[in-house]
Amino acid sequence: MLEPPHTRQTPAGTEVLDIVRRRWVALTPEEWVRQTLIHHLHHDKLYPLELMQVEGSISVNNMSRRCDIVIYNPQMKPLIIVECKRPNVPINQQVADQASRYNTALHVPYLLLTNGRQTLLLRVDAASASLQALPAIPSWPELLES
Repeated sequence: MLEPPHTRQTPAGTEVLDIVRRRWVALTPEEWVRQTLIHHLHHDKLYPLELMQVEGSISVNNMSRRCDIVIYNPQMKPLIIVECKRPNVPINQQVADQASRYNTALHVPYLLLTNGRQTLLLRVDAASASLQALPAIPSWPELLES
């Protein structure tokens, strides 16, 4: 994955341009992972920016939560929940459980988990309540065909 290309220094610290929200945000380790993934999905995999939502609010068990990224299909139905972690946080069962909890509200067919070093795409089988790891992130056209 590439580094986010647009950063700037401010008196408060380094900021990165979020190309989905179209604003500058603090460049934390998790934000670096999120912005790098957004650029990878958009530039390399052809995912449309207009079908991505960053830090969207959802309600899980009557508690407000924020999804790092939700990717929608062209009919604006949620398609992928993306959970981003700092590079030093392992992608493990706890991260998958967190994304799965968010999925109780959105009912997406895919979960994408990343810390920038490790990325895991999981297909959700709602009927058996199981997750299946996929070998790679498909391009946008490939995803829409599946």
